[in-house]
Amino acid sequence: MDHRTDPCTDFYQFACGGWIAKNPLPADRRSWGRFQEVQDRNFTILRRILEAPGAGGDRKKAADYYAACMDEPRIESNGLAFVGPDLATIDALTNPDDLPVLLAHLHAYGVPAFFRFSSRTDLRDATREMADVDQAALGLPDRDYYLKTDARSVELRGKYMAHVERLSGLAGAPPDTAAADAKAVMEIETALANAALDRVKRRDPAMTEHPMTLTDLQAITPNFGWRKYAAAAEAPRFQAVNVAVPDYLKALDQLIAATSVGDLKAYLRWQLLHASADLLPRAFADADFDFFSRTLAGQQDRPPRWRQCVTETDARLGEALGKAFVEEAFAPQAKADMLQMVQDIKGAMRQDIDAAPWMSGGTKKAAMAKLNALVDRIGYPDTWRDYAGIRVTRDDALGNRQRAMAFEHARSLQKIGQPVDRGEWSMTPPTVNAYYSPDRNNINFPAGILQPPFYRAGRDAAVNYGAAGAVIGHELTHGFDDQGRRFDGQGNLRDWWTPEDARAFDERASCIADQYSSYAVAGDTTINGRLTLGENTADNGGLRLALMAYLAGPGAKLRDRRDKVGGFSPEQRVFLGWAQVWCENTRPEAERLKAATNPHSSNRYRVNGSISNMPEFQKAFSCKGGAPMVRANACRVW
Repeated sequence: MDHRTDPCTDFYQFACGGWIAKNPLPADRRSWGRFQEVQDRNFTILRRILEAPGAGGDRKKAADYYAACMDEPRIESNGLAFVGPDLATIDALTNPDDLPVLLAHLHAYGVPAFFRFSSRTDLRDATREMADVDQAALGLPDRDYYLKTDARSVELRGKYMAHVERLSGLAGAPPDTAAADAKAVMEIETALANAALDRVKRRDPAMTEHPMTLTDLQAITPNFGWRKYAAAAEAPRFQAVNVAVPDYLKALDQLIAATSVGDLKAYLRWQLLHASADLLPRAFADADFDFFSRTLAGQQDRPPRWRQCVTETDARLGEALGKAFVEEAFAPQAKADMLQMVQDIKGAMRQDIDAAPWMSGGTKKAAMAKLNALVDRIGYPDTWRDYAGIRVTRDDALGNRQRAMAFEHARSLQKIGQPVDRGEWSMTPPTVNAYYSPDRNNINFPAGILQPPFYRAGRDAAVNYGAAGAVIGHELTHGFDDQGRRFDGQGNLRDWWTPEDARAFDERASCIADQYSSYAVAGDTTINGRLTLGENTADNGGLRLALMAYLAGPGAKLRDRRDKVGGFSPEQRVFLGWAQVWCENTRPEAERLKAATNPHSSNRYRVNGSISNMPEFQKAFSCKGGAPMVRANACRVW
């Protein structure tokens, strides 16, 4: 802590200043905070598991995947051998009518060219999966990077084109061809960016929910053969498809028709090289790091190879490692304590809903029904994924990734038309994170986050509730934020709010959006309060629920609430528990990147923004009215 700072002036600095001073930012990090500390400890455990001899089954498969990734001399000697055939297939393209088959092949390997095709929950019937077509990820982090005209954006686009040109040259293109390829890539991606739905609009689930028949999709995109694509992708037969952004696909269809085959091939070559660069020879990996990590995020050095390969293995074969991780790092007491906290925090949410003066009885009843239907999942899945269908060798790092991604892509497509698997997790057990799933109405806490400083068995309950408890409250609040409130207890996209209550919610949410939009990072970049609205609402609600749950649970059992630990009262320790999980050093480039693309606010404002809305904080620290951590017009949704 930083005792020189008044907690009523800057609580983040008060709670985190000591940690920040003692933990300078390593050169191989864009940011370094408590989350990264825990993830590093978890990855060290995974490294030990992966490097231990004698593994069998899927665990051996994960060990072989890791070993191939670690074998840099082999990767260097392989050169472009494992992308060469695909580059040749791209170069052989002469007729745009053959594009659907080529894209189906590239998509299976995780090359995100032009659009994404997968399965998703049918939001009008959350018991079923349906086909889904959506806009593709762009090479630059966000559509605005292509469209903004300020000097920094123009400079970044120039550096991006130079990077595309550099990779094209490394792949064998003559200088003139490489320069022309970069120009074609920028033109195509700028056209796609213009047509793409922005991040804020995508936060409204109705904006990406446009079910139609396959015939209707073909009618709005006459230049692309969807049945040919679906057959090549080996998707099950389907007639209904959700078209997330119809205007994007219409624009893409026109773009394909108007673009020369040569430029289409330049774009596809770039997409393939970009998706593969980190597992290609060092020159490609260095170029990829230089632009995407050093230029965009300020990271100075590459991470150690072992950390890159553990990350890669966890991403592709995470549940093959998950069981061993859980056995070593997740004690039964942790699960029992978390389940108790979940129940306490659900109880606090019931009180909060019941006491809300701005909600009518009918909407409260529907909210209670949704809360009662919510499922909590702690630690790890009940059934571990079987990776028997993936071939892994110790001498083909890129091929292993391609086969793993093809396995996952096929697994996703086979869900089309099938019942939703509500037992499936979208995070691996060692992950230091948590999530709420609106279309399944469940909250999920991987074993990876249930470690210090978030949770420690036997620790002061006030700190556990302020840290892990607030994370639980955060995810629970997501079920009732500006996105989650649009789904019912069964996961269907359905409006269960009266018009008056919906307006009251929006007014309260707008207060939070305006509050966070006033915060600046890196000196010159403001947070987008609309992009971060859901997370900010969840931070505010989650912390309040954690405090309520603590005071009604462990706090109520204290003999004397005035008793202090380390000089702090129980309420103060809840707030400190919350703040100290967010301690972080970060680079200005990374802060700007986060502000442009990430639905989470800067860590400083995740702390100060939420506590400054809470009279409970003002009382706990005896802050005077008008202090920076006491907002005159406090915002509150939950």
